Amino acid sequence: MVNKRLLIKNLLSHNDENSFYDKKQRLTLNTKEGKAKFIKHVCALSNSNPDNNSYILIGIRDEDNKIMGVDFFDDSKIQNLVNAYLVHPPKIQYENIPFPGLPRYKVIGLVTIYPNEKVSHLSKSAWKYPKKTIFYRRGSNSVPVNENFEVKNTNSNVVNAIEKNASNNIQLTLDGVFDFLNRHKEEYKPQYKVFKEQFVLCWAGKKTIINNREFYSRVDIELINEQVQLFYSALDEVQIKINEHSFIIVEYISLGLEKKEARYPLEKTIIHFKNNGKLEIIKKFLFQPPIFDENIIKHIYESSNAIISNIENNIPLSVTEHEDVSRLPNNYLICYLNGYLDAKEQLEKAKSYIRSLEDKTTYIKYKDVVRVLRKVKYH
Repeated sequence: MVNKRLLIKNLLSHNDENSFYDKKQRLTLNTKEGKAKFIKHVCALSNSNPDNNSYILIGIRDEDNKIMGVDFFDDSKIQNLVNAYLVHPPKIQYENIPFPGLPRYKVIGLVTIYPNEKVSHLSKSAWKYPKKTIFYRRGSNSVPVNENFEVKNTNSNVVNAIEKNASNNIQLTLDGVFDFLNRHKEEYKPQYKVFKEQFVLCWAGKKTIINNREFYSRVDIELINEQVQLFYSALDEVQIKINEHSFIIVEYISLGLEKKEARYPLEKTIIHFKNNGKLEIIKKFLFQPPIFDENIIKHIYESSNAIISNIENNIPLSVTEHEDVSRLPNNYLICYLNGYLDAKEQLEKAKSYIRSLEDKTTYIKYKDVVRVLRKVKYH
């Protein structure tokens, strides 16, 4: 099994991007340009590596290879994005890899593009790139090529050697387990479990009992063998189930008007361990949005828009409006789910203001709501 942290270090030892890996300081998928550039690089790396994996590292400063880190990224729908823009799309996977020296909430994003023997090309226009464009890696650049392009194996030997040098050993596994146990407080009950006699999974979280049901928040999950991490914040609520073959997390979201909130299942993540030394992470979207009275939703939408208007025009907010700001993410999410589809754009107008608040709870909620909106959009 490949230790992903070692893999990243081995890739960075090549200094400059090349035909089997690329590096970015951040991933911007909320703009047409950022989305198109990501698709371009995936297409080019896939076409340049038909017989081996290729990679994109996120959170690396380009000029000096400094490990900067990025926020946790929810990868569950990134394959859908690739499928939507490419003919013969490769299978890809986004993983959050913890690194020593980075803050707890920062990781390196590792995008793995699996071998694809067919030529990928754009199925529709993306930003300034026209439909049917084929991209290929020429050195560190992703460039368009003509329609007579044929895939060739050029990197399998060097990539296989890099992956082999990143293999796990007993010391790395034990060091990973002890490091996890030592950096989590006792109140979060850090523990580990071995699956199929070869996979080691560590996890920790704060347990609460709500209506006789166990929920966990501030959950860290780490696959020690591969140095892959999953994370749920202090505002998240999840249920955890463990059996002989799987570690299962069901994430809930609290929604409601004013302070009358209920918990709705959002997504199930299944880490499934196989007998052949492989594992897969399966995500199932569970969310069924609640429907509220139309007149009440209209009132909430108009009140929220009034606050946004005051923020945009630098008009001081009243005491009541200040209190309502903390509910803006939740209120706009409910409005969006009840037919006000421009609620997402309205919420984005408040991003800078919410981020500047001394209490970061509202900003964390904002990011959580944006994540939910992205999931809902893909479904």
